[in-house]
Amino acid sequence: MEETIYVGIDISKDYLDVAVIPTKEKRQYPNNQEGIHKLVPWLKKLPAELVVMEPTGGYEAPVAAALSSRRVPVAIVNARQIKEYARATGRMAKTDAIDALVMAEFAAAVKPEPRPLRDQGGKEIKAMVSRRRQLLEMITAEKTRREIAEESLKSGIQAHIEWLKKELDDLDSDLRKRIGDSPLWRVKDNLLQSIPGVGKVLSATILAELPELGKLNRRQIAALVGVAPYNRDSGRMKSKRTIWGGRATIRKVLYMAALAGTIFNPVIRELYQRLVGKGKAKKVALVACMRKLLTIMNAILKYEKPWQYA
Repeated sequence: MEETIYVGIDISKDYLDVAVIPTKEKRQYPNNQEGIHKLVPWLKKLPAELVVMEPTGGYEAPVAAALSSRRVPVAIVNARQIKEYARATGRMAKTDAIDALVMAEFAAAVKPEPRPLRDQGGKEIKAMVSRRRQLLEMITAEKTRREIAEESLKSGIQAHIEWLKKELDDLDSDLRKRIGDSPLWRVKDNLLQSIPGVGKVLSATILAELPELGKLNRRQIAALVGVAPYNRDSGRMKSKRTIWGGRATIRKVLYMAALAGTIFNPVIRELYQRLVGKGKAKKVALVACMRKLLTIMNAILKYEKPWQYA
């Protein structure tokens, strides 16, 4: 019987380092069109059962797209998941870097589910949401600098803040137009915003950063975002259950939406008040509200029915 082939690709700006399990063969290709054109046919010929790589700020996109176009299964996995696996199996120390062989071993052991890549419209909306986040961070940083700057510099910093705000307003307009121009995205956006507490920012972030919403069950989607509590027990030591991992950018906007939901959304408000009434810490109650709100959004996109409260 032929052995099942799993592949890990460690991606940098300049190189694609490839490792294969079970043969442990290693290869390196330049991270450009020429290198990708050599890599893809080789993996197709193996044939690779699954290729695992981690997100690297966009450097992974061309090779992932090329592999998907040739129907080679690809899973882009959070680096933290691979590190946790490697440490648990003694493959790496805390400070070691992930290499392609570790990724290949992770692929063989865990077999993460391949996900379809976003279409071009989805990539553009994701890029716009990411840029929006950057502008907000720059505005916050400039406001902090203005507070401690010499008086002679404050007017220049303020001018830059006003320019950044104008950029943010223009980007928000472009983002809403881009979503509105796409029938598919517009329907999803309207469904999400039918939920009290879900506004334009959360809806756009969810559409851009969480394409799996509506396609997974509630436990899977909670784990993917990082709002599912996990135990961290060791021997006789029993710790509190905490959330970790997942997609931090989604959690940030989800937190603000859950906070608004404790006032405007009857389901979220009732849950929050019930948990706090039982003595739960407010932060713990808010995390539960985040998870509940995410579950509601997941169900609404899954069944394509707007919010209803009986």
